Parts: sequence; C-alpha cells; structure tokens
Amino acid sequence: MIFITAKFRVLPEHADAWPEITREFTQATREEPGCLWFDWARSVEDPTEYVLTEAFRDDEAGAAHVRSDHFTTARRTLPPHLAETPRIINTTVPQDDWSRLGEMAVPQQD
Repeated sequence: MIFITAKFRVLPEHADAWPEITREFTQATREEPGCLWFDWARSVEDPTEYVLTEAFRDDEAGAAHVRSDHFTTARRTLPPHLAETPRIINTTVPQDDWSRLGEMAVPQQD
C-alpha cells in the first residue's frame, strides 16, 4: 500500500474551520475505490497544524487519486487557507492495514 502522512499548517484565521473547508475533498477521497483511509487529526501542541494520514491500495489507486477532479479542485481551493506548503512523507509498505503495537498490547477482557 501507499502510506502518506502530510502536515498542513493552516492560517490561524482558518484553523477552526479546516474540517469544514476540507469536508468535500475528504468525503470524495474516502469514496475512491482504492482509498484505504483518509484521516485528519489536529495537533495538540499547535492548533494551526493538521496531520493527514492516508493510504491507497497501490500505485494505480494513488495515481487515480491525483488525477481525480476533487484532487484538482483541492489543489486550487486549499492553498489560500495555508500558511506554508504542506510537508509530506510518502512511502510504499508491504501491508494493507495497520499492525498491532505489541509493546503496548491490551489484555483481552471478558
């Protein structure tokens, strides 16, 4: 799978509205057949920073995402709300879901 994490620093005046600003893009991406997940989180240390964690089934699904109409629209409509160019890590990993963090395993409860 293609695993991507990107950090978006949003202009302070748009930070609280970011979930709404990105809602259509987020929903459309989640509906793509090759999207495994597309999740936003807000930094607890910097309220203007959002972290996007996304995964796509394979290279073909990632390419379809980048070619989609909603991605094209997002490239035009999201940057005016940003304080800087987002930072990204993009890699391919040999799995298709999250692994369990064994070092913090939670015992089964009856």
